[in-house]
Amino acid sequence: MKLPWRLSARLLIASSVATVIGFSAVCTSVLIDMRHGEEALARQTLENLASGIDADINRNIELYDLSLRNVVNNLGLPEIAEVSKPILHLILFDHAATAQHFGAIQVFDAAGRLTIDASTLDPLPESRAEEDYFRVHRDNPDTGLFISKPMLHRGAYVLVLSRRISAPDGHFLGVVAGSIRFSYFQDLFGRLSLEQGDTVTVLRRDRTVIMRTPFDPEIIGRNLNTRSGWNPANLPDGGIYRGVGPVDTIPRMYVRRTSESPLVVIVGKPLDSIFGLWQTEAMRIGAIMLTLIGLALGVTMLLVREMGRRAQAESRLEELASTDALTGLKNRRKFDATIESEWRRATRYALPISLLMIDADHFKAFNDRFGHQAGDQLLLGVAICITDSVRRAGDCAARYGGEEFAVLLPGQAAADAMRVAETIRLKVQEWSDGAERATVSIGVASVTPVAPMDWPGLVSSADKALYAAKAAGRNRCIAATVPPLSLVA
Repeated sequence: MKLPWRLSARLLIASSVATVIGFSAVCTSVLIDMRHGEEALARQTLENLASGIDADINRNIELYDLSLRNVVNNLGLPEIAEVSKPILHLILFDHAATAQHFGAIQVFDAAGRLTIDASTLDPLPESRAEEDYFRVHRDNPDTGLFISKPMLHRGAYVLVLSRRISAPDGHFLGVVAGSIRFSYFQDLFGRLSLEQGDTVTVLRRDRTVIMRTPFDPEIIGRNLNTRSGWNPANLPDGGIYRGVGPVDTIPRMYVRRTSESPLVVIVGKPLDSIFGLWQTEAMRIGAIMLTLIGLALGVTMLLVREMGRRAQAESRLEELASTDALTGLKNRRKFDATIESEWRRATRYALPISLLMIDADHFKAFNDRFGHQAGDQLLLGVAICITDSVRRAGDCAARYGGEEFAVLLPGQAAADAMRVAETIRLKVQEWSDGAERATVSIGVASVTPVAPMDWPGLVSSADKALYAAKAAGRNRCIAATVPPLSLVA
């Protein structure tokens, strides 16, 4: 079965749109997977970087803390007060960690006065009673290892690591303290292969910034809990955060290393750097997809337009094939197809069907007297009168042959058909004038068909009624009853 061209066009457009949507969904899925892959790779890289930095820092802190605990333990020996200063230094600092970035270990008494210095046997007078680390150990016996904020010590930024010295009964005896110079962090970060915009931040557990690269003296020693617009819960221990951090406005992916160390390592990488290659690829694929979508839709619309043109041409050809060129009415071929279809329908549903056979009176004499052109005008005038009188969509008016016309009236009984016939006859009569007055004779046949009957019998009955009208003097309508045939003037 041939589909109407509009339905075919809709199916073509729908299938093209479905194809475009399908390919777009596939490409979008691929791009999303690529983005997730880039993000996972960046996260793994940052976690590995944070793990390496954390391990190096913790190893050095643990090494230095062992030296501090060794000093605390040895100071608790009973005989320590009786030895000389050189022996005391040997006992306290023989196993002390020494490295380029480690400062000398110092011992302060309960009043904060410097009593022992690993760098000299005769230390200069010095007091640390007002330092945070001294007050913390004095007021909190269970502090353990304490790491201070970054502070200036002997002209350089350092971190002070300290432990409490307690008597056997627990009362405060003083503090042992050492330092790690910032040059350690600068040397550590200098060995890393960081890209522009990458950050490494070392925090205390209370989120005080110990060190950051790129270095910013304004942020060193600040507590990030106090930064406006920043929620510390965004980046829990071992977590990941994407967005603007507490220091600057560059969106990054931040990874926080899970660790039990007193210092926390956080590394960050700009999102533009992570997704830069992906964005370039996404734009390239998107441009290709848009081009292909445009071409597909353009070709589809072109095909739809050509289908419309072809349908119009076919419709025009069909119309020409079924229309009489002179009168514009249906031709005999179309009439036969229509009456065949309507006859079957009337038989199926037991509906009446009527037929008018119309003939122009004295046409041959008129044609011989006034010429073929005038004869054509007469036929055209009769066709117009018929068209004006037959207005229902299902009616079929046709030029049956020569000067003879036929009007099929599906669903109309004899009385209605006679009214239509009279209307046509009067219109033709009113249209013509003078000595050349034209008239028509009309034969009317009506029937409600049943299975044994066929439509040529209806045509024959209407034709006989037409001849009866002509024999009765022309310019009149006569109806025939089918079957049997009876004529009524």
